[in-house]
This record gives sequence, structure tokens and C-alpha cells, in this order.
Amino acid sequence: MFDFLKPPLLAVQEFYVLAGSALRNVFRTPHYSDDIFLQMDLIGVGSLPSVVLTGFFSGAVMALQMARALQQYGQVGKTGQVVAITLVRELGPALTALMVAGRNSSGMASELGSMKVTEQIDAMRALGTDPIQKLVTPRMIATAVVLPMLTIIADFVGIFGGFIIATYVLNLEGSQYWSTVWQSLEWNDVTQGLLKPFVFSFAISLVGCYYGLRTTGGTQGVGRATTQAVVMASVLIFILTFFITKIFVNLINA
Repeated sequence: MFDFLKPPLLAVQEFYVLAGSALRNVFRTPHYSDDIFLQMDLIGVGSLPSVVLTGFFSGAVMALQMARALQQYGQVGKTGQVVAITLVRELGPALTALMVAGRNSSGMASELGSMKVTEQIDAMRALGTDPIQKLVTPRMIATAVVLPMLTIIADFVGIFGGFIIATYVLNLEGSQYWSTVWQSLEWNDVTQGLLKPFVFSFAISLVGCYYGLRTTGGTQGVGRATTQAVVMASVLIFILTFFITKIFVNLINA
């Protein structure tokens, strides 16, 4: 009667087994440092242009929209405060993670999926190499390192985009904008804004690798795994955003 539950439950079980193995391999040798730095370059530097553009225009749009709303209360000078808090707490981490997921979670799934269907992963096992330690753990570590850094860059560029709008469109003083930005941010905001991308990084990397390693059906299966990885990683980002925000809100109100 409940046979339809078996495939999703099996998928969850396999994902947790993969995640546990990848996390355990962080403390085991060999660490494949060259692969980690290579993935940091591919994920971090490769995602930088899209992250910068997304961050800049997010901040600019936020400044335009918030200034219109604040104008009703005569508080246009608070535009910098609203832009900074919104970007650092929520939009910066979420949008950066979504951009990285769209670019790299799909890339991991397609790369590992191609290796799976061409039996390269089976060949690695035959030679005594652990595919999870060689392929998954370096990608997970690299994503966990570079995603918070990308988020910091996106936040700063977004706040700068808001500054451009505030100065040249809203005719606010630049010093007023930056002072409200500086005064509005607290350690709780910064902590929340850096913890989220760190948690997101595990979802992005592990989901991409999971769908890549379970690819079947040749090249058509690779395309299917790539699509599934992007969709699932994006959904998990929004789910994790809700729960992390809920935790911080409860801590503040406690």
C-alpha cells in the first residue's frame, strides 16, 4: 500500500549516507589538497562575475523600492539602513547561494554523472580509490570555504549599488547613506549572514554530487540529474533559510 514511499525514503537514506561519508572524510587522509584548491578556483572565481552582477542590481533595486515606500513616512534617509539589513540578513546569502547552485551544483552533477555513465567511478574503486573522498569531499570543502566569501562580496557590492541609487537618483548625501548602513548592522546580522551561506554550501555541493553519483541512463540521465540537482538545491536553500531565520528570531526574542 505504501510502496510509493520507498523510492523517496531510499533516496533520503542514500543522501545521508553520502553526506556522512563526505563529512567523515574531512578528518581522514588523504585530503587531496590540489583538488580542493582547484575546486575553490572553479567555484569561487568562476562564480564571481554572476555574483557581483546579482549583488549590485539587487542592492540598486532594493534602494529604489524601499525609497518609494519610505517616502510616504518622510524617512528616505533610512534607505541605507533598510538595504544593508535586507542584504546582509537575507537577500545576500540567498541570492548568492542560488547563483552558485545554478552554476556549480549543476556542474558537479553533470561532471560526476558523466564519470558514472562512462564507468570511470567504477574504475576508481577497482584501483582502490574512494570516489567519495576523491570527488565529493574536495567539492564540499571548497564550497564551504568560498561561498561565505562570495556572500561578503555580494553584500558589499549590493550596498554599493544602493549607494549609487541613493546618491544619483534619490539625491541623498553619501556620508548619510554610509553612516546609516554602519549604524544599522549588528553582530547578530553579520553572524546570521555568514552562517547561512556556510550551511547552504553543504546543500549545494552534496546535492550536486549525490545526483551525479546516482546517474543512470547514459547522456539523457546526465541531463536529468543536472536538472534535479539544481531544483533540489534551490528548494533546500529556501527551506534552510526559513529554519535558520526562525532560530535567530527565537534567540533574539528569548
